[in-house]
Amino acid sequence: MPIDKTIDYSEITPEIMELTKRCISDNQIDPELYTKYAVNRGLRDLNGNGVLTGLTEISEIRSSKTVDGKKMPCEGKLFYRGVDVEEIVKGFVREKRYGFEETVYLLLFGSLPNRKELSEFTALLARYRSLPTNFVRDVILKAPNADMMNTLARSVLTLYSYDARATDNSIENVLRQCLQLIALFPMLSVYGYQAYSHYVLDQSLIIHNPIPELSTAENLLHILRPDGKYTELEARILDLALVLHAEHGGGNNSTFTMHVVTSSGTDTYSAVAASLASLKGPKHGGANIKVMQMFEDMKEKLPDWHDDEAIQAYLRALLHKEAFDKAGLIYGMGHAVYSLSDPRANVFKNFVEMLAEEKGRHEEYELYAKVADYAPKIIAQERKIYKGVSPNIDFYSGFVYSMLDLPLELYTPIFAVSRIAGWSAHRIEELVNAGKIIRPSYKSVKPETPYKPLAER
Repeated sequence: MPIDKTIDYSEITPEIMELTKRCISDNQIDPELYTKYAVNRGLRDLNGNGVLTGLTEISEIRSSKTVDGKKMPCEGKLFYRGVDVEEIVKGFVREKRYGFEETVYLLLFGSLPNRKELSEFTALLARYRSLPTNFVRDVILKAPNADMMNTLARSVLTLYSYDARATDNSIENVLRQCLQLIALFPMLSVYGYQAYSHYVLDQSLIIHNPIPELSTAENLLHILRPDGKYTELEARILDLALVLHAEHGGGNNSTFTMHVVTSSGTDTYSAVAASLASLKGPKHGGANIKVMQMFEDMKEKLPDWHDDEAIQAYLRALLHKEAFDKAGLIYGMGHAVYSLSDPRANVFKNFVEMLAEEKGRHEEYELYAKVADYAPKIIAQERKIYKGVSPNIDFYSGFVYSMLDLPLELYTPIFAVSRIAGWSAHRIEELVNAGKIIRPSYKSVKPETPYKPLAER
């Protein structure tokens, strides 16, 4: 039978619609069964706490403390290899250094580098910041699309073909692969966007090579902008964003994905692509885009950004599913783990105000500050919540990226540019402590059904 080349394979046909009804009706599970069988949906207990599924030395999220035998919420803390992230940031900011590279070193090797170690490690990353010959032309510039995360994942999987030791899971080889991916992610992300911008948006195509002596943040801005220029404050705030997003415990969705997929014995490129697929989800890496879209809607609906009553009314409308996407959420508020505060947001917000001043967007920053103040109070009034709620880092990061003139399509890939550091550390940790394949249990609640011959159905 000849192939019908007129078929639109993306069309949802009436047959598919009819079968979809069967899919939905035959896959619905009674929510009460989860309680009956004590199933922790989303690997979280009834109090919202994560179910313990592993051990790690890479990072710790602290959101509570025990007082007189009772668990009490506390100001959020984040530790990389036991070191308080807020202290790490204070250290490199005070010395006017870029911090992402030393953060990567800390996550991978367990301790902060001295000057010699940091210099040698930075040089190693610079050496690896070079794509295979013609990779940009033959891979990245081919079949560009608007989804940069898919483009990034495709590039990562294609690099497998350029690696003579792609399936070698020895620690030394995996470390080499991870360092190369950490070094290459800025180029893979930005070049992917530039291909899309040129071939789909009809913009000029300008490809800059990275400069060895520049930091990761500086290089990212350099290769993204047509003139390659940026201010020191811009680069330092982007560097800070990379540090704060580099790692966040083993339980976040993409990092847990890294552990699960690594435990199967697969190669580094496949494991990283799986984590990218997880991060792409709007409930994970795309949260700051939702914050930006929410604020754009808010600014459009509120002619006076100083009208406190109007701001509060809009926030209540969000919760009542009467505004923006009618999802009943104030995006950027709350976190699965933190309650009183997200330490990353606390660190970030002071620098956000500095950038807003430089960019002439202080009035917009004040709107963010008002929402950050009002939203937790309104949520507490409108919702029955088991813990406090506060702005998370996504609340500020989208605003920062917009002030840096980063295209919306790159927001999540830049998250990946940072988080590949944490993924790499967790992949190595899983391999060093290799045990059984991670295989949680699912209980079947479908009654046994006798088989019927075809003629009797």
